Amino acid sequence: MEIPRGSLETQTFYEQVGGEETFRRLVHRFYQGVAEDPLLRPMYPEEDLGPAEERLALFLMQYWGGPRTYSDARGHPRLRMRHAPFTVNRAAHDAWLRHMRDAVDSLELPAPLETKLWDYLVYAAGSLINAAD
Repeated sequence: MEIPRGSLETQTFYEQVGGEETFRRLVHRFYQGVAEDPLLRPMYPEEDLGPAEERLALFLMQYWGGPRTYSDARGHPRLRMRHAPFTVNRAAHDAWLRHMRDAVDSLELPAPLETKLWDYLVYAAGSLINAAD
């Protein structure tokens, strides 16, 4: 029996969660929290959070199987290197995850997809800690 193209078995995670629109909603909601956060906001030197929002959206879309726009524009993600200039301690990690938790919850994804996304975000946040509290 042939599995029809476009079925869940052949869809990327990016497609399963709703593609670009879903990732843009996630990242926009996240940066709404960051904009008001006294610990995280200073880590974004640009006046406008728009460029950071765009970079994160493109990165997450690519990571989860969407277009390779991020790498085409910026090369390899090198997340630890890109975050090295910033002090990422446990408090920053926790604040980042607090805003991301709110953003993930706002998507109302089916539980298995939400868990997969959240587990990755927790792992990624932990891997970027580069300073003791």
